[in-house]
Amino acid sequence: MGGNQTNQARILIVDDNPANILLLEKMLEQEGYDNLMSTTDSRQVRYLHLKWRFDLILLDLKMPHLDGIQVMDRLADTVRNDYLPILVITADTDRNLRLRAIEKGAKDYITKPFEIKEALYRIRNMLEVRALYNERRWRAECSEAIVRRRNEEVRETQLEIIRRLSRAGEYRDNETGMHVIRMSKYAQRLAQAAGLGEEINTMILHASPMHDVGKIGIPDRILLKPGRLDPEEWEIMKSHVEIGATILDGRTSDIIQMARVIVLSHHEKWDGTGYPRQLKGEDIPIEGRITAVCDVFDALTSDRPYKKAWSIEAAVEEIKRGAGFHFDPRLVDVFVGILPKILRVRDCHADPKRTKAPALAFHPQGPGLEGYAYG
Repeated sequence: MGGNQTNQARILIVDDNPANILLLEKMLEQEGYDNLMSTTDSRQVRYLHLKWRFDLILLDLKMPHLDGIQVMDRLADTVRNDYLPILVITADTDRNLRLRAIEKGAKDYITKPFEIKEALYRIRNMLEVRALYNERRWRAECSEAIVRRRNEEVRETQLEIIRRLSRAGEYRDNETGMHVIRMSKYAQRLAQAAGLGEEINTMILHASPMHDVGKIGIPDRILLKPGRLDPEEWEIMKSHVEIGATILDGRTSDIIQMARVIVLSHHEKWDGTGYPRQLKGEDIPIEGRITAVCDVFDALTSDRPYKKAWSIEAAVEEIKRGAGFHFDPRLVDVFVGILPKILRVRDCHADPKRTKAPALAFHPQGPGLEGYAYG
């Protein structure tokens, strides 16, 4: 590495004797080094290094306030993940002191009086090592940034596929596909309010839209039937759970794995009367319990081929009635407590043909929508 590449290096000279500093400055300036700084107060070294991040420190050992060993002790934390060449220049010839200085972090050691040419060679060699270290660190950081960006691109591609696959199933009985957007955002907020943690909240946001992806495999005559399904049709309708689980089977993505759990569990009921496995209580995965509340609420308050939208009040009462039977009662309480947030999401992502649910909307007879094609 040529002199031009090292002469711009930042060098700090630390010596309590101004005459020694002047000598070193003159020596370095004549060699072409012009980015020099000096101090006679060893207490300032750590502060100066934090501010300027020197490429080399020329350090005396015998100084008032802090000796060279103590200076290196103070620098230890600031250079923990860095390579900082420290060249000790001292009149002390004690071998044990020299060894101690090297142990504390000095990369080289020169005894005064020194031969100028030899000192300049050592300084240049140390700066070349420093420059090589900086270059390798820069390349490593660039490589990490490239890998991070590519990972983000892959993840965004995965999420886009998930969103499109989710809406593909939803378009079968909801032309706008907004249900999966609203429901997933409800689920994220419910998970957050239930104290599940940011990572799980985000995963639920991305995984829950796939809850009914199995609808892709349900015939239109059943999915779009304007009324209750007969027992045979209902069994076919329920099969969308297994169809969805099969579509998502064998994937290694954490989000896809959670989506599969949601597919298989969001139609289970707290009292064990749901499907497909009749799970009960907390045996139902929490992501499935959260999705169940949010899915039913949005289904109730949305127009579908087989029903008109319920009012907000009626839908909330239906959710409350289901507490302890259909839904996790604790999650129902949390959901009702964050209802203003839920309604803000709902209004922000309303179907194009409406803005808000009517204050008084058609309310079908019977408990809930069991037997209707919403699943």
